[in-house]
Parts: sequence; C-alpha cells; structure tokens
Amino acid sequence: MRNYDLDFLKKFSLVILFLMLVTAGLIGVAAWLHRAIPAEVPDAVVQQQLDRIAPAGDVYAGATGAAAQAAASAAEAAAAASRVAYGGTTDGSVIYQNLCAGCHTSGAGGAPTLDRAHWDARIAQGEDTMDRHAIEGFTGAAGVMPPRGGNPALSDEQVIAAVDWMIENLK
Repeated sequence: MRNYDLDFLKKFSLVILFLMLVTAGLIGVAAWLHRAIPAEVPDAVVQQQLDRIAPAGDVYAGATGAAAQAAASAAEAAAAASRVAYGGTTDGSVIYQNLCAGCHTSGAGGAPTLDRAHWDARIAQGEDTMDRHAIEGFTGAAGVMPPRGGNPALSDEQVIAAVDWMIENLK
C-alpha cells in the first residue's frame, strides 16, 4: 500500500468513528427525553381516578358559599358580555362610529361614503343582498368589504342595524 492510501484510511476511519460517536450521543439524548416525558394516561384510567376521589356529597358553605357562587355567576356574565361587540347594542350609530366610520367616512378600500351616488346601485340590489355582503364579506370591482366589517364579535343583528343606520343617514 502506498502512503497516501494509508493516510486516506486513517482519515476515513476517524470520520466513521466520529459519526458513530454522534449517533450514539443522539440515541442517548433520545432515550433520556423519552424517559423524561410522562406517558399519556388513557381517558378511562383518568375517569376511574376521578370517580375514586370524588366526594360522597355536597358541602354547604353557608352564606360565604352563596356569595362566592353569586360572584362567580356575575364574573361569568361579565365575561360573556365582553365577548359580544359593543356590549351587544343594536344601535346602528354606535356601531358605525366605533367600526364602520373608519372606512365609510374616507372611502378607504373602495368603501362607499355616505352619499346617495355611492349607494343607489347597492340599494337597488335589495336589503337582503346588502345585509349578506356586510355579514359574509364581499369583494367587488370597487373594493372589499370584510366580513362583519372586520369585527367577528359582531352579531348578525348588529351588522344589520349598522347597515340600516347607514342607509337611513345617506346624504
């Protein structure tokens, strides 16, 4: 064998040894991670544990417990109200001022401003079509109307109230 063949075999052997060490290290890390993550417990076993530790009866906490329940109910009602846009109001002017005016005052994104010239063709399509476009969104040649004016927390009734207010207040 020539000298450069021996040199190649030494370097090749070192590369293979290095790759074997990296592989062994990765296998070790994988085994450690596998032991570190707890096994998933089946739902039936969890339910058996919950049934086993469940209390035998309800506990009466007197006036303190009633106050805590009332406070929890009030907090849940407040949380539910906060998930509805603008407190659930169906006053079209409030919704228009807080949401719609951003585009319909300046005409941003091709939004029609509150003048008859922009609305006559839309009114001719019918109220149901305008309400559907406001609720579901619409992309036309003139511009884009995002669904619910871009606020998904608006109810259908709130969107319709805002559209009705806009039609009633055309110049």
